[in-house]
Amino acid sequence: MLNWLLIFVPVAVGLEFLMPAAHTLIFIAACLAIVPLAGWLGHATEELAHHTGEGVGGLLNATFGNAAELIIAIMALRQGLYDVVKASLTGSIIGNILLVLGAAVLAGGLKHKRQKFNVTGARAQATLLTLSAIALIMPAAFHSLAGPDALVREDRLSLAISFVLLAAYGLHLVFSLGTHKQLFAGECAHSTPGAAAVWSLKRSVLTLAGATLLIVWMSEILVGSVQEAAAAFGMTSVFIGVIVVAVVGNAAEHSTAVMLAMKNRMELSMGIAIGSSLQIALLVAPLLVIVSHFIGPRPMDLMFTPAEVVAIFLAVLITGQIASDGESNWIEGVQLLAVYLIMAIVFYFLPESGAVSVAH
Repeated sequence: MLNWLLIFVPVAVGLEFLMPAAHTLIFIAACLAIVPLAGWLGHATEELAHHTGEGVGGLLNATFGNAAELIIAIMALRQGLYDVVKASLTGSIIGNILLVLGAAVLAGGLKHKRQKFNVTGARAQATLLTLSAIALIMPAAFHSLAGPDALVREDRLSLAISFVLLAAYGLHLVFSLGTHKQLFAGECAHSTPGAAAVWSLKRSVLTLAGATLLIVWMSEILVGSVQEAAAAFGMTSVFIGVIVVAVVGNAAEHSTAVMLAMKNRMELSMGIAIGSSLQIALLVAPLLVIVSHFIGPRPMDLMFTPAEVVAIFLAVLITGQIASDGESNWIEGVQLLAVYLIMAIVFYFLPESGAVSVAH
C-alpha cells in the first residue's frame, strides 16, 4: 500500500484551515490522502470477511463507504440544497453499479478469464435495484399526472414511498444475512490456499471504522473544494453533483472492489458495488426524506429530474443483464464503463435549464 501518501492527510487539513482559498491545492491533497486510506479500508474489509463471510463483509464495507455521502447530504439538507443532494444520490447509484462494478469486472477479467458468483444472490440484488428505479420513476409520473394538486401531495407521497423502501431494505437484510445467507457467503475465500485471516476481528473493525472516519473527513474537505475547482473548468452544478462529487465520494468502494476482483473474490466485489447502490437508493435516500422533515427548511421529496430518472433506469437495466448469468468477463466491464462514460458526457453537455427539478 502507498502508506507514504498518508502525509497528505495533515497537509489537506492544514491547507483547509490555513489557505482556504487554494481550492486546487486542497483538491489535490485530499485526493492523494484518500488513496492510502481507501487501501486500508479495502484491506480491513477483506480481513473482516474472513471472520464474517463475504455477505456481511460487503455489507459493512458498503455501509462505511456510504458514510461520507450521508454526512455530506445531511449538511446540504440543512442549507436547503435539495437539487445538490438528489444529484449526488443519483451519481452514487449509477457510479457504483456502472463505474465501480465496471472497473472491478474489467480488472478482474483481465487477470482471470471467467469469474463466477452466485446467480440467485446477484439476481436478488438486481431486482432490488429495479425496485429502486421504480420508486424514482413513479413520483415523477405522479407529478405529471396529478395536475394542480400534485405539489400539495408530493411531500406525503415521498414520505410514504420512503417507508416502503426502508421496509424493503430491512427485509433484504433478513434475506441476505439470515434466511438465505449461503447465497452471499462466497466460495473463493474458503477455497483459496492461505486465505486465513491475519488480523483479529477487533483490529479489522477498528481499522475499518478509523479509515472510514478519515475518508469522511477528507471527502468533506475535497467536496468543499471540488465545486470551486470544477466551476473554473465550466462544469455545471448537475455534472458536479452527479459525476464529480459521486466519483470522489465513492473512492473507497472503487479501490476495494477492484482489488478484491483481481484476487478473484467477485462475490465480495459485487456485494460492495451493488450493495452500495442499494443502500443509497433504499436506505440513504428515504432516510434523508424523513430527516428533512426535522432539519431542513422544508421537506425533501423524491421528485428527481427526468435526466436522473432515465440514467438510473438504464444503469439498473444493463446491470441486471450482466448479473443474470452468474459469471463475468472483462468485456462486460468495458460495457458498463462505456455506459457510464456516455452518461457522463450527456450530463456534461446538459445545460442547467435541462436539469431543473420536475417538482420545483
